[in-house]
Amino acid sequence: MLSRTASDLYWMSRYLERAENLARMLDVSYSLSLMPQDGRGDGLHELAMPLLITGTLDDYLERHGELHAERLLHFFALDAANPASIYSCLGAARASAHAVRGRITADMWENINSTWLEIRGIAEQGLSRYGMSRFCEWIKERSHLFRGASYGTIMRNDAFRFIRLGTFIERADNTLRLLDARYEMAGDQAEAVSDGTAHAYYQWSALLRALSSFEAYTEIYRDAPGARHVAELLLLRADVPRSLRACTEEIDQILASLPGANGRPAQRLAAEMDARLRYTGINEILAEGLHAWLTEFIPLVRQLGNAIHSSYLEAA
Repeated sequence: MLSRTASDLYWMSRYLERAENLARMLDVSYSLSLMPQDGRGDGLHELAMPLLITGTLDDYLERHGELHAERLLHFFALDAANPASIYSCLGAARASAHAVRGRITADMWENINSTWLEIRGIAEQGLSRYGMSRFCEWIKERSHLFRGASYGTIMRNDAFRFIRLGTFIERADNTLRLLDARYEMAGDQAEAVSDGTAHAYYQWSALLRALSSFEAYTEIYRDAPGARHVAELLLLRADVPRSLRACTEEIDQILASLPGANGRPAQRLAAEMDARLRYTGINEILAEGLHAWLTEFIPLVRQLGNAIHSSYLEAA
């Protein structure tokens, strides 16, 4: 497969996954901002969390000067001038899909193209009229539909592999950043299994719901959500679809199935990351410090993305 085609397929799926992850992030921050803050700050601080997670705080402040709820939501959802907005991500995904129109199925193209047309209509209508929660659910639904169309209609060839690869790289990065942000928000009581307060319960529950893992948590653990069990679930459980372990396992398998010897650096790094998670226990992670462990692993995912780019996506 030509490197340009592989790149467009890879980034098409990364941008779609990014749009979904942003919607999940916004939905949980918006929901928590509406709750009583228990003396820990106002709802505006909660809404600003996506700015910190995505590193766009300076860009926002440069344009808007101060934190404002309505402008924050628009900045992340429908601002065409913000390259990190959901609107911009869907536009970039649609452009990549158009470039490889002949390598994806009609169902996949129709889904991504109609999603782009619909979000342009939502942007004209305005987020306040459409509804924030409704918008986030719509984004997740469109992402699920595209993923289902991809899995159900495209041949199991290299195109399929690069689409899946983009999804899991983006998802792994998002899970790490969301967990780190919520751990930092929990503050002094973050290490407790449960600090006995409504604030802790809703912080950890909101994170689990943002990653579609709340039901998995309640099936596996009896305790109220806390740092130890939530981290174990989202980092080390291979049977939880959005966990870091599940993502690295998929990435390792996909890279191992790609032909050619030029991908060995990426394959080696993916195998090392997967082995590290396979043979690491939650006690080891907490002994090192959860924040320290996460901030060490986040650059590894970025390094893996760079290795994939240089191995497969750059023109020879």
